[in-house]
Amino acid sequence: MNEHKIFQMSFSKVYPLYVQKAERKNRTKDEIDTIICWLTGYTMDELNLQIEKEVDFTTFFDQAPKLNEKRHLITGSICGVKIAEIDHPLMKNIRYLDKLIDELAKGKSISSILRE
Repeated sequence: MNEHKIFQMSFSKVYPLYVQKAERKNRTKDEIDTIICWLTGYTMDELNLQIEKEVDFTTFFDQAPKLNEKRHLITGSICGVKIAEIDHPLMKNIRYLDKLIDELAKGKSISSILRE
């Protein structure tokens, strides 16, 4: 089975793009970090270590301390694909993260993004 190329892509290469997207919309790196830590269970130190180690997305999500139980509340489409229709667990987690970053860039409040 062919794996999607994003699975082997370095998280540390994509992370600055998340930050740039947020900052273009007057949001902050701290908000990006909050979202990533909420979704994955990483602390800031653990997140920074993953970035420093340049792990790929597969490793990043495999080593996540505790994926947030509320992530199933993240709905809608990302890149033209409905999240609910994604079967592959890793792809679904990557798209959850993409959707959260998009919500931040569109001006949603952090409490709304974190499904509080």
